[in-house]
Amino acid sequence: MIRKTALIATGIAIGAGCATLGQQARALVGSSQALAATAETYKHLSLFGDVFDKVRADYVEKPDEQKLVENAINGMLTSLDPHSSYLDAKGFKDMRTQTEGKFGGLGIEVTQEDGLVKVVTPIDDTPASRAGVMSGDLIGAIDDESVQGMTLNQAVDKMRGQINTPVKLTIYRGKDKQKIEVKLTRAEIHIKSVRSHKQDDDAYYVRISQFNEETADGLRAAMAKAQEEIPADKFKGYIIDLRNNPGGLLDQSIQVVNAFIDKGEIVSTRGRNAEETQRYNARPGDLSKGKPVVVLINGGSASASEIVAGALQDHKRATLIGTRSFGKGSVQTIIPLGGNSGALRLTTARYYTPSGRSIQAKGIDPDMVILQDVPDELKGKDDTKGEASLKGHLKNGEEEKSGSQAYVPPDEKKDKQLIAAIELLHGKSRAQIMAEQQNKDTAKETPKPATKAN
Repeated sequence: MIRKTALIATGIAIGAGCATLGQQARALVGSSQALAATAETYKHLSLFGDVFDKVRADYVEKPDEQKLVENAINGMLTSLDPHSSYLDAKGFKDMRTQTEGKFGGLGIEVTQEDGLVKVVTPIDDTPASRAGVMSGDLIGAIDDESVQGMTLNQAVDKMRGQINTPVKLTIYRGKDKQKIEVKLTRAEIHIKSVRSHKQDDDAYYVRISQFNEETADGLRAAMAKAQEEIPADKFKGYIIDLRNNPGGLLDQSIQVVNAFIDKGEIVSTRGRNAEETQRYNARPGDLSKGKPVVVLINGGSASASEIVAGALQDHKRATLIGTRSFGKGSVQTIIPLGGNSGALRLTTARYYTPSGRSIQAKGIDPDMVILQDVPDELKGKDDTKGEASLKGHLKNGEEEKSGSQAYVPPDEKKDKQLIAAIELLHGKSRAQIMAEQQNKDTAKETPKPATKAN
């Protein structure tokens, strides 16, 4: 989840940071222990300088000095956690373009795992989703060039390019690492993050694929359309689909929650120091007019998606259906470095739901756990491992939980989670829906008796 305010208040943040450093430096005077620690730090920095000079002077080929420094910075940041990184000037520009909702590429959200690029989720209606790229897929090569040794930003940059140009991905899928080669054509990725339609004439389905700068406005427009199309006395409620939504901007997730509640806390973020805690509260004005809400989540629902799901669950404003969410409970702040030096993407806080839950490496458990029927060819390849499986992730006690199923059937008639949501809005009880699902699952597992011909 990205804290958007960092992009707006850059000068203030940097100025305040410098002032804080100055005050801390003055406070350290007279403290022998602090001075010793500072001296040790400068000793390590001097060591880095010595190594840099040796590489620059003696390496077999003349190195790119800027790249040496950038890679050293990125190594420092990626050693902290899987979500902190250095963005060079181009990467910073690309990041801003993506949060605006328009860029050229394939349409996949990715992270890095064991040197490979891992697909968090394909974005709806993009070359990647149409080609069958799945959550949990590992990208081992791009145009036959191994991603081993590439930073995440370098791999993303290689996947992006001019519209209508080809690119080949070598993908490893499932526990057996089945090798698949996928040929795609780059397209303009204009992420319409909200899609909606009337469901069964008396409910409204809203799909939020990610949280970019257009999301809150898109949701408000969808809700206004719903209230125009369905008479209030027949309107059963909303289905908000956050499955395989990797997250995005913090302020957008807050506005989405605020569309369904008009008071109380939505989320809090807590940094290293207590004074850095921020609480975000709802403002008056429930746009949903109190209509029932069902939220769909799964193993690909992460970050800002989990803020929305957790807040609505804690306020008892929605019923959550699906499988456990990804478990990314941290906030990344974008800190521009000035000039043409790019930016830091730094984990600065954890976020907590209104009841005080941290979902970091644990995820949000739905109120109704419903598994999809996965085609035989995809069995064992349909789960995400979750935040807890990422190397170097922020720890969260002893009860960390792995990921869960992230498969969503392309045919709505086979989407058990969506069907359950519709039934719930139509008046069936949770217990009845779960019992019927269990009976259907048991019937499928029971082998039919053999028959004999007379």
